[in-house]
Amino acid sequence: MGISIRAYGRHRGVSDTAVRKALATGRISALPDGTIDATRADAEWAANTTKAEMAESRSMPRPARKRGPAPFAENVTSAPGTAPTGNSYAQARTANEVLKAQHHKLRIAQLRGELIDRQQAVGQVFALARAERDAWLNWPARISSMLAAELGIDPHAMHVVLEREVRQHLSELGDFVARLE
Repeated sequence: MGISIRAYGRHRGVSDTAVRKALATGRISALPDGTIDATRADAEWAANTTKAEMAESRSMPRPARKRGPAPFAENVTSAPGTAPTGNSYAQARTANEVLKAQHHKLRIAQLRGELIDRQQAVGQVFALARAERDAWLNWPARISSMLAAELGIDPHAMHVVLEREVRQHLSELGDFVARLE
């Protein structure tokens, strides 16, 4: 009478699955009662196994059992809107739940007034800049006659000079390009 498959696996330092595979492929043989004679099986294993297979079977540790869904290969939140690189249903479902949570977080921030509409903000900034430009363009006509009287010069000449300088200044300000990200 020999030893069990699990006991022989412990004896060889391999998993019982490896022993079952060796039995199924004919690398080792079992006794008529299904047990294994360790001495005979060791000789059969050595004779029927290549050196590469032996090194691989001894160097590979037995993997620990994992519970729950497989871990992600990448962080889903670093690339919102993209699917993870895997075929796992659990990964796809997790990615879907993460996107739902992000959507709900943004919706709550919007309801609290922490977020604003981008188009509305851009429109308001544009309207403010246009009003500022118009005020500057009207300023020389409003102020030139008073300044000319104070300085004792021709009001028309004063108006022309002020308007030229204001337009040049506004042209320089118009070269600024805002980055909206």
